[in-house]
Formats: sequence, C-alpha cells, structure tokens
Amino acid sequence: MGGRAFKLAQTGFTLIEVLVSLLILAVLSSAAWKGMDAITKAREVADGKLKQTLRLQSVVTQWEADLSAVIDTGVVPAWQFDGANVRMTRKTGAGAQMVVWSLRNGRWLRWASSATTTVGELQQQWMRSFQLQGKEPGTLVAEPGLEQWRVYCHRNGNWSNCQSSNDVAQVRPPAGAASGAAVATQTKEVLPQAIRLVLTLGPDSGFSGAVTRDVIMPPQPN
Repeated sequence: MGGRAFKLAQTGFTLIEVLVSLLILAVLSSAAWKGMDAITKAREVADGKLKQTLRLQSVVTQWEADLSAVIDTGVVPAWQFDGANVRMTRKTGAGAQMVVWSLRNGRWLRWASSATTTVGELQQQWMRSFQLQGKEPGTLVAEPGLEQWRVYCHRNGNWSNCQSSNDVAQVRPPAGAASGAAVATQTKEVLPQAIRLVLTLGPDSGFSGAVTRDVIMPPQPN
C-alpha cells in the first residue's frame, strides 16, 4: 500500500456552538412564554369585562321590568323617589308587591316584598319599605361599585328632578255619589310619563363614566 497516511474528518459540534445554540433556544423560549402569558392575561381581562357588562345589562333590564310593571292600586303610592330610595308598587302574577331600589355604601340594592292581594298587607309592606337596613330577606346586591345615581321624571314634555316635579290631579268622585252632594276634593300624584336613570360607576364596578337609561312608564287607568 506504500504506507500512505490519511486523516479522518471530524464531525459534531464544538462546545462553543452548543452553548450558542442553547442561548438562542433560551431566548426564543422566553419570548414565546411572555407572548403566551400576555395572551392569557388579555383573555382573562376580556372575560372579566364581558361578565361585568352582562351583569350590568341584567340589572338594568330588571330595573326596566320593575318600572314597566308599576301599577296604581289606589292604596299606596305607585311610585316615589326621595333622593335616596325609589319605591314602587308593581304587579305580579300573584298580586302586588313593593320594590325598593337604593344606594348603600357603594352598592346598588334591590329589595322586593312578597306578593299580596290584600289592602292591609300592601300597606304594611309600604311602611316596612321605610325601615330597610339593606340586609332584609328579599334584598339583592344589584350592582357593586356604584358611586352615584340620579333619577329624573318626564312630565309635560320636560325632564326634571323627581323630587321637585310632583304633579297632582283631582280624583273623580266615586260612582253613585248623590247629585249636588258636597264631595270633598281629593288629589293624587300623577305618575311621570317616563323615568331617566343615570348611574355613575366607579373603578370597583369595572367600568368608568355614566350609564343613562330612559324607561317609558305604563299607562294607568283614570
């Protein structure tokens, strides 16, 4: 063979090449992890916003349903706003019930009494609505994180503060009253044609700014 020498070719990676490769992989893995973490957090925020939006829509829908069912029983006021509480008498399938919406410690609360068909029980529920502490059975936290709420009444083509826009009308004498008999003149508050609700939401609610909703009141018998 003549004693010729030959050299085998070297294969594989050097230590430097391996270290550089590992460094590149580490950087890529870190970037990918941060991207996945950002996507996860963005999804959680979006899900939270959606749940808060659906909750607020549900609460406002309940408010509208209560107003749409207001009924003037002639026993207690059908509607009243004292600056802190909205009291209303609404009709249900089981009779009439008292509903109170109020703001307490940043929470918008809704209290509903049991339905009744008797005058005495309805009067008792009306009186009880002035003594609520926010923890009675039938009380629900409708919306947390509420900073302020304002209620306006629409009467005679104008919006105004419900506390200063009370309108009254004469009540017709009862049927069968003797002609010419002295009948005492009676008056009652006329329900507004519509109610405007303005909610100022705070950071705890997940929103910022104000929400406004107008509701047309149902017609009442004369």
